[in-house]
Amino acid sequence: MSHVGVPRGTVRKRRPLALLVAGVLAIPALAGCGSSDEDATAAIAVPQDVAPAGRGQVAEGGTVNWAIDAMPATFNAFQADADATTTRITGALLPTLFPLDAKGTPRMNTDYLKSAKVVEREPKQVVLYRLNQQAVWSDGRDIEPSDFVAQWRALSGKDSAFWTARNAGYERIERIERGANDLEVRVTFAKPYGDWRSLFSPLYPKEVTSSPDAFNDGARTTLKATAGPFQLRSVDQGKGTITLVRNPRWWGGQAKLDSIVFRAVKPKDRTAALVEGKVDVADVDAAAAHRIVAAGRDKGGNGQPLTHGPGWEAGPAAAMRSWAVAHGSDENAAAVARAAREKTRAAAEVYASEQDGLRAYVLRKSLEPAYTQLALNGESGPLADNRVRRAVARALNRQEIADAVLSPLGLPAAPLGSHLAVAGQRGYHDSSGALGDQDTKAVQALLADAGWTRDGAAKKPDGSKAGSEGEKTKGKTAEEKADKAAKDEKAAKDEKTAKTGSDNKPGDDEGFGRVLAPAPAAAVQSAALLRQAGTFSDAYADARTVADTGTSPAEGTREKVTAEERGPGGVAGAYAPAGTAAPAAPAKAADPVRGPLGKDGKSLTLRFVLPSGSGSESLRTVGDKISAMLDAVGIRTEIIKVSDASYFKDHVASGDYDLALYSWPATAYPATDDRPIFAKPVPATDGSLLVEQNYTRVGTDHIDQLFDQAVSELDEGVAQDLMKQADARIWAAAGSIPLYQRPQLVATDKKLANVGAFGLGVPHYQDIGFKKPQAAGPPANRKK
Repeated sequence: MSHVGVPRGTVRKRRPLALLVAGVLAIPALAGCGSSDEDATAAIAVPQDVAPAGRGQVAEGGTVNWAIDAMPATFNAFQADADATTTRITGALLPTLFPLDAKGTPRMNTDYLKSAKVVEREPKQVVLYRLNQQAVWSDGRDIEPSDFVAQWRALSGKDSAFWTARNAGYERIERIERGANDLEVRVTFAKPYGDWRSLFSPLYPKEVTSSPDAFNDGARTTLKATAGPFQLRSVDQGKGTITLVRNPRWWGGQAKLDSIVFRAVKPKDRTAALVEGKVDVADVDAAAAHRIVAAGRDKGGNGQPLTHGPGWEAGPAAAMRSWAVAHGSDENAAAVARAAREKTRAAAEVYASEQDGLRAYVLRKSLEPAYTQLALNGESGPLADNRVRRAVARALNRQEIADAVLSPLGLPAAPLGSHLAVAGQRGYHDSSGALGDQDTKAVQALLADAGWTRDGAAKKPDGSKAGSEGEKTKGKTAEEKADKAAKDEKAAKDEKTAKTGSDNKPGDDEGFGRVLAPAPAAAVQSAALLRQAGTFSDAYADARTVADTGTSPAEGTREKVTAEERGPGGVAGAYAPAGTAAPAAPAKAADPVRGPLGKDGKSLTLRFVLPSGSGSESLRTVGDKISAMLDAVGIRTEIIKVSDASYFKDHVASGDYDLALYSWPATAYPATDDRPIFAKPVPATDGSLLVEQNYTRVGTDHIDQLFDQAVSELDEGVAQDLMKQADARIWAAAGSIPLYQRPQLVATDKKLANVGAFGLGVPHYQDIGFKKPQAAGPPANRKK
């Protein structure tokens, strides 16, 4: 099995090798540290919100315009730069043998399979697939065993000519052969593989997987043969559209829609696109979600003034004072007041007009199959000590953090208790007890045991440095220190240059996606990392600023803010939609530490790296809350804000941080997909550290052994128990602290059915369509 090495300061991607890069994190069950399976779900599962309707209630015909973040780099879901858009589109075009149901559980797809099961366990595991005899590719060729053989050979890792992002599971296959007839595929494994249902999804035609040229290049821009309810008609890079139309050879229930147009619309432009009727389905942030809900509730279009938007927050008294000044005797003051009133009036008219357009939509909301975590870099510095990591984790009030993010959106707020499954998934179990709850006295005891005390901060030897930086420079030679000083000076100059706007860093369009090689089951990883806060951010305060002034709040390329400068409570309330009361500042601990902690004259200060983009406001709000909680127990944080484009690649993946916030998507196959995320880093021959996707650099041999046992276990109950044990030990290692499951907010045309916030499940594209109108006849599309 090949691994991805991401040494400190470098991001190395070996494209010629078959890589196991499963970018899926879930929140699993922890063994021996929680309640029974019956009452284990402390976190609350939220159902799908998709306006479900039977096929008989959905009209024939119509086109749906579906917003995507950007045009996909590839249609090959097994390549390193595949992303959420790749997954979304291939889901409508290609076979998925075991799609996920509403609870995130794999279910056999009867459109493609008559049966699929383990028929032999000894001496070797054998899985027999029986194909639906009606299943054909869009070019008329039957789906057959040779398609399975070609995909296995391309993804097995034995031929480096195939540029594949993973070989998880495929490398365990010994052979694939025809069964009793052409409708049977017999797969024999060299080693047992419990997650066999994850294989061959999506399934590509052998024309794509039989040669390196077709696999590496041909499938990047088009798919000539497909086998789903839709087929690919066109890709228009100039217009940013991908058009799918009904597949005339589809043997299942005919697609209700004539076509689906995936349209590239940047998150910041979603509200405008909705107002203009350019899209029918779009993921939105909290500010847009609030406006859609308000548009459906308000009657401002009937002559009544809106109770939100530009000018509304001033109140009657302020409005009266403004009128008085505008009509007063002071001509200069009156002119300024009249100009301000006119600006507000114009903005209010635009806002009201936009609200009229938003009345055509409804907000669908659920919890996304992904969670946001606090990552603690255990490679060096204070956090290399497990006691300090545990202290940081136990200083956090995870419930308060979840409340801050989810409650304003009307979603149940509960901190997640697992790294390997999310609430509602089979196997979810709260194992956070292996670490312990928030406890200030326990935090103080752990830090004292590790040597960090109030007195320690005062004993500062000459020339020593504080915090993690001091740990790193300890023991360096004079030559090394001089070299570092020169580099620091250059870095300071570079930072000064960066503030002028010429930092020579990749643009936002490069994003994080090219750093990792996501597995097909977790192709959402790159988009999730790029937009992890975007789903629920863009604070209403920022939205109001845009409405009032037409400009976005300024942001720095790289800013440093200490907890002392920021003050307790951070920017509480910045994440909330209008009408939501700002939460109180975090309550002080019962027995707070008086002053900073230190050891041998070095203060306990951690570098907290956060993205600076406008779409990451909510993430920064969470960071401020965490910083205040740590400050209350004597742990100082230096918040470093960096550009979105460099956040993951230059800091998280390279290990240039102490604390960071980012998200992992959930998976139905944690033994396969989560292992590289929690694998113990190992030294490479060149002295670098092979971390796979474990960017916290924290792991143990025992955790690796439990994953290895689980992936080879064919008894699902036993495998789940092993995953619970692994999760408990991941909690105890305190490298990753799950905070909350991410909200999923989707705007859809009110007339649409079977589409919206899919939660843990996946779309059934053939069932999506417009609800039948009261009058006879097909629905009339709005002007696009």
